[in-house]
Amino acid sequence: AAAAAAAGAFSLREVLEAFQRCVTEQREVLLEPYLSGWRGLIRFLQSLGTVFSFISKDAVAKVSLLEEHCGGCQGQQYVSLQSMVQHELAAGPAALRARSDSGCRTVLRLHRALRWLQLFLEGLRSGESRTSVVCTDAYNASLAAYHPWVVRKAATLAFCALPSRDAFLEIMNVGPREEAVAMLGEAIPYIGDVYSITQELFAQHKLLDLP
Repeated sequence: AAAAAAAGAFSLREVLEAFQRCVTEQREVLLEPYLSGWRGLIRFLQSLGTVFSFISKDAVAKVSLLEEHCGGCQGQQYVSLQSMVQHELAAGPAALRARSDSGCRTVLRLHRALRWLQLFLEGLRSGESRTSVVCTDAYNASLAAYHPWVVRKAATLAFCALPSRDAFLEIMNVGPREEAVAMLGEAIPYIGDVYSITQELFAQHKLLDLP
């Protein structure tokens, strides 16, 4: 599996393990495994071809920006989402709103996309509708609200060309279909947990609408 990961292939197990490591006993979200989980999710999006490139390109840019924050001279302030929010808010809400490269704004963009992925994976797991329907419903319930009409239109058209659920389960790289479905069942609650802690933290500090 390590070789496959090194070669840039997607593995759902990697994403599961990263999101498992994300939340500490104090319910803090650690940025290193968060970004690691995102790198896996980006590989998932990229393995589907250009359909999701409008989301994956943006996610790639956001992940690199956060990596710069984590590896920079203020790196110790970016160990967890909680420490990052505290650090960036110390300059005052107005200063934070004025910055386009802040960690908070960057995480918020990833956070919205994570909701879409969470809903999409949930739909794939349950297998009640066609993938194009699952993906469109997930998109409309999450990211669509933040995209201009022309992007929404293009996205919805692209989703019509999505491969079947079986093809998706194969992309998960975890063996037979049943195993992929079981692992999705394991991974989704961890992703959901990270999502709700972030949502709560950002709501508490009034950061959910950072421009």
